[in-house]
Amino acid sequence: MMTLPDTYSNEEKLELERQFGELLRCWTTRKNEQDLESVREAFLLAANAHKDQRRRSGEPYMYHPLAVATIIAGEMGMGRTSIIAALLHDVVEDTEYTLDYIREHFGDQVAQIVDGVTKLTKEDFEEGVRSMQAETFRKVIMSMSYDIRVILVKLADRLHNMRTLGSMPHHKQLKIASETTQIYAPIAYRLGLYKVKIELDDLCLKYINPQVFESVQKQLCEVREKKLMELEEFLAPVKAELEQRGIKVRTMAIERNVSSVWERMVKFGMSLDEVYDAYVARIIIDCPKVEDEKIQCWETFAVFTKYYYPDNKKMRDWVSFPKTNGYSSIHAVFMNKNGDWVETQIRTERMDETAENGFAAYWKYRDKNSTAESGLDLWMKVVRDLVQQADENQASAIEFIDNFKLDLFNDEIFVFTPKGDKITLPKGSTVLDFAYNIHTDLGNHCVGANINKKLSPIHTELRMGDQVEIITSEHQEPQEKWYDYLATSSAKTRLKNGIKEFRKAFKDKGKTMLHEFFDNAGIEFSKQNRNTLAEKFNLANRNDLYYFVATNKIGQQDVENVLKSSDAHWSEYLVKYLTLGIVRPSSERKNDKSEDKTEESSVAGYVISTCCNPIPGDDVVAIQLPGQPIQIHHPDCPEAQKLMSRYGESIVKAHLQFGDDFAFLATLKILAVNKMGFGATLFDTITNQEKLDMQAMEMKIEGGMVVATVSVYVNNLKTLENLIDKIKKLELVKKVERVGKRV
Repeated sequence: MMTLPDTYSNEEKLELERQFGELLRCWTTRKNEQDLESVREAFLLAANAHKDQRRRSGEPYMYHPLAVATIIAGEMGMGRTSIIAALLHDVVEDTEYTLDYIREHFGDQVAQIVDGVTKLTKEDFEEGVRSMQAETFRKVIMSMSYDIRVILVKLADRLHNMRTLGSMPHHKQLKIASETTQIYAPIAYRLGLYKVKIELDDLCLKYINPQVFESVQKQLCEVREKKLMELEEFLAPVKAELEQRGIKVRTMAIERNVSSVWERMVKFGMSLDEVYDAYVARIIIDCPKVEDEKIQCWETFAVFTKYYYPDNKKMRDWVSFPKTNGYSSIHAVFMNKNGDWVETQIRTERMDETAENGFAAYWKYRDKNSTAESGLDLWMKVVRDLVQQADENQASAIEFIDNFKLDLFNDEIFVFTPKGDKITLPKGSTVLDFAYNIHTDLGNHCVGANINKKLSPIHTELRMGDQVEIITSEHQEPQEKWYDYLATSSAKTRLKNGIKEFRKAFKDKGKTMLHEFFDNAGIEFSKQNRNTLAEKFNLANRNDLYYFVATNKIGQQDVENVLKSSDAHWSEYLVKYLTLGIVRPSSERKNDKSEDKTEESSVAGYVISTCCNPIPGDDVVAIQLPGQPIQIHHPDCPEAQKLMSRYGESIVKAHLQFGDDFAFLATLKILAVNKMGFGATLFDTITNQEKLDMQAMEMKIEGGMVVATVSVYVNNLKTLENLIDKIKKLELVKKVERVGKRV
């Protein structure tokens, strides 16, 4: 049997054995002698395979797979096969050992998991692959669709990498953190691995926006003792009465994680003091019988209402309608004796374990005798369907990621059919999504719906608990504009197929008409000319071309403009055809600040992205894609994170610094008391006192308050900060925040 090689020092050998002992201690599932022997064999194989490798910190690389295996065993509650796969997850990728060797010594399941988490390399593809990150992620998801343990090992691997990210260079930190926040943290959430999810979120914020992370963390620390004490006082009378009733409970006062608090501050434009659910009261019921859980949860809710007023608009019933990841709780908001709202969670011990440990708790509590599919089974079925659709449609890796995020990362809602059957859909789904979810023909012929007995159009967004009856017409046919009404990729795929089938009926008519157009123009009716015409109009195939001709969307003049005109004339014609005159020559806009800005402002090979409007003095990240100017973003800009998660190798070092000759657009949102003359005072402060050029100013009256949105040109961050300070000092102003940047 293998032993630890001498490339490790004696101290490192002792540390490896200590970490392996910790792994065994954390391993709480079945552990017979054969299991222990197999895991030790995997440990020694990995230690020998990685014997010459070191992490950037200087530590032996073997510390990493040991840490991943410990997360799998201790934090996810998985067993022998997953632990062995975690120990060996980098062996095939980084050493001379092959997948066949792994399969021979540890079996097909371990080999399949290791293969699933092994990164792809450029050698695996022909030239021209757009994103290795996207291709690797697609491989992980496809493997996960057959064995959920693939993604669990990948999540454990990512969690340890994030915990040790401090030793990496900054551009690598941004790449890995962006991948994590865009892809891996949402997957952890959907699998119910809440503790993993919130730690990943916090670590991402720490590296993407360290100033914000430190600021929010400091603010939480300052109010922690006071807030936790208030929650204990809030819970005390409820706990005492429940125990008098014979219901045994335990209570917890919980501080939300930093990234969750920050997300609320940004979403609602609030300070920490205004975020009522930064601290949460949780009451956990000891209820041994599953059949009694709902009754005891609602009895607990009733006791709360005896002492405190509830806000019924903010109540969420995840006990009657558990999420697909198994999450169950009653979320309610009550007003305490001080007049403050308190977020309250009511759940049983089983619900709490499922909420914290997700997948592992699912295995522990699942009913082995039940034939009903669990939420996880249903979610995995959607994953497999998505993989199958991607294969059938030959979707690129990036399209696959977009569809995966669209269908499986959004929160979910439950709606009902007229017969009372429950349908689960992503939040944001519409009547048309519902129709296509039921049946393709129902979607293709949908003209509207009765939502809770009220007639509604096909683009109506559905809400939790709606009852939906689809209305169809044999005269309705699927239309391209419907893509804008759909929120799920599965519905979009069915719409695409519906349009394809519908257009086939116009083939003969369109082909005959097109032949006549070609004859009239003296153009050969060749396959090449027809393909050219379809390509110029951005049509998928010749059937689409025949449909457009048959329905008079392409006529005689269009054919001649494309096939008989010069390339220069055609380009000008196509722009006009596609944009309906929206595009103007750049000379009309040059050096004209009074005009609306184009989507990006270019400076010497760079584009300053207006999705987040960075200005000199901000932290920035630069992303250089092939054949495009470098894009400058804030590191925490959602668009930047999406790009970095796909093209991490394209991140370049950047520091945004320009002379005073350059001006950058910044937008402020100002909340003030509505009083005559405020607009004039604000205008005077910006233009006369601060001498700044204003691009736009909009004011709306909301009750006794006024909301002003002001866009100004500034040279750098210091100029903008001076302006904000000046506006905050105005008598009527209550709040000033910068729009388009998450700080």
